[in-house]
Amino acid sequence: MVKIDSSVFIQIVNFLFLIWVSNNILYKPIRNILVKRKEKITNLEHRIEILNKDAKDKNEAFEQGIKVARSKGIKEKGMALAEASDKEKKIIESINNKAQADLVKVREKIKKEAVAVSKSLQQEVDTFAAAIGKKILGRVI
Repeated sequence: MVKIDSSVFIQIVNFLFLIWVSNNILYKPIRNILVKRKEKITNLEHRIEILNKDAKDKNEAFEQGIKVARSKGIKEKGMALAEASDKEKKIIESINNKAQADLVKVREKIKKEAVAVSKSLQQEVDTFAAAIGKKILGRVI
């Protein structure tokens, strides 16, 4: 059986002293390390959130930039196509005008040649008529 005497008080004091020493030597430094660790983890989590937000903002800005660049490219492509179409129309119109002018010149040339040939043939008609008459009739007309 356990006897309660003065050694119990010494044991209680000894126990309290050991708790105080353990607390100061072991538990406080461990708690301080745990507090610092928790602060560090909290800071890292906060920084991760900030970096994720920055990455998301930059990604959105990048996507917006791509959309703007695509729309700008489409507009420039449309303008280039319109400009090319206008140039094509001008070139075709120029070619048609030149062809019409050349056609008028050719027609005038053909008319002049037809008139010249007609005059030439008119002058020779009498000769041809006399030759044909001579062959048909067998005598000179």
